[in-house]
Amino acid sequence: MQNYPHVDLNAIAWAAMDHYGFIPEFPPPVVQEIGALAAKVIRDAPGDPRDLRSLLWSSIDNHDSRDLDQIEVCEEGSNGEILVRVAIADVDLCVPKGSETDRHACHNGTSVYTGVETFPMLPDRLSAGLTSLLPGEDRMAIVIEYTVLLDGSTRPGDIYRAIVRNQAKLVYEEVGDWLEGTGPVPRTVRETSGLAEQVLLQDEAAMRMKKRRTEQGALALETIEAEPVMTDGRVGGLVIQQQNRARCLIEEFMVAANGTVTAFLSDAGLPMIHRVVRTPKNWDGIAREAADRGEALPAEPDAVALTQFLIRQKAADPDRFPDLSLTVVKLMGAGEYVAFRPGDEPVGHFALAVTDYTHGTAPNRRYVDLIIQRLIKSVIDGERYPPYAPSELDDLALRMTDREKASQKVERFVRKAAAAVLLRDRIGDSFEAFVTGASEKGTYVRLIDPPAEGRVVQGEQGLRVGQRVRVRLMATDPYRGFIDFEHTG
Repeated sequence: MQNYPHVDLNAIAWAAMDHYGFIPEFPPPVVQEIGALAAKVIRDAPGDPRDLRSLLWSSIDNHDSRDLDQIEVCEEGSNGEILVRVAIADVDLCVPKGSETDRHACHNGTSVYTGVETFPMLPDRLSAGLTSLLPGEDRMAIVIEYTVLLDGSTRPGDIYRAIVRNQAKLVYEEVGDWLEGTGPVPRTVRETSGLAEQVLLQDEAAMRMKKRRTEQGALALETIEAEPVMTDGRVGGLVIQQQNRARCLIEEFMVAANGTVTAFLSDAGLPMIHRVVRTPKNWDGIAREAADRGEALPAEPDAVALTQFLIRQKAADPDRFPDLSLTVVKLMGAGEYVAFRPGDEPVGHFALAVTDYTHGTAPNRRYVDLIIQRLIKSVIDGERYPPYAPSELDDLALRMTDREKASQKVERFVRKAAAAVLLRDRIGDSFEAFVTGASEKGTYVRLIDPPAEGRVVQGEQGLRVGQRVRVRLMATDPYRGFIDFEHTG
């Protein structure tokens, strides 16, 4: 398998999409429907949307992102309070329920990001155009308000329609380096009057919320997902997305915004879909991982105790911490979507230390968020009946959980294929690695450089998770996503 003159990773990605039940190409009816849309983006809408274009809105995302779902702005209040506004793109205006585009989006359920090729849930004319909160463009949005108090707790506010304009598109790495004191003020921040103070205020609000959630047991997990770096259709390397203050800022803002959404819909007595991570059934397995590292966890699931253990482990052994995080994630179980009716007991999100939580801040990328947006708008517009019946939400929650798991399988497979391509000319080379899995299903390692993962097929006896080892590359197979190693010491 080592003599392929060229490996078509795009073809591998398309085949993986098809294998896991996605439709990778937009069908003709969707193309025709989107092509017929007028370029008008401030569409007629019920009620009287507020004009908030004068506010200093900004977004923080990847440098190449065009599907911008949300923008943020803060203002200082009395007694140290910080009012946060998060504007979410009104995707439903261009994608009404039951349209051809809506049916396709429901089928796929999510955008799929393989690193080799992106398969958007919505056509680029929408997600990277008419429904994207691009800088300098007037857009319709749903604005979510909440207040961050001095202790990091939040007070839900109003949700309403508005016209907004993104004043600055910022980049995670540049903003993160600046906030952490390792880089200069980003040029866009420096050249936009008042933006430095605005972002620093946002950071203050985020740090308050993060501190409070950590104290309440939000898990400090940090897994590694190495993305291929593509240059002229070839794999130039693998890069790990690093967590930083800017990513933390957006994560905290979205957690609070989604909590505000659930409160808003609950107050209106509407059914909805919750995002949940159940209390770990395999808590004994997590406790054993702690015991192997000389620590004791309580007999019953305790998010605060687990968080403190993870924080100590990250400080003590940062190189192995991503693998411990991955083990804990597997033992906890995957997140899922669950239909929620008024009066139900919420399941909660164990990893985020929140009880009532949904996904409603990324309607360009996730279909669940579009469902939630329609529910929000039905309340704002005073509709007599919600757009979804409880039984319909039951089916949709199951479908979206399935589609999320399938998208993760596609992304993992294509990442493995790209890593196999990167390494195929290094057969016989030796590498330093960490053991990431050791069971009856096989023994697996993650290389330190490049951060590729593969299976140990020779000399695997006696290896244990977390052990640092030396391995020799024996074979790669991009079309099956295989990278095989021999343990050499």
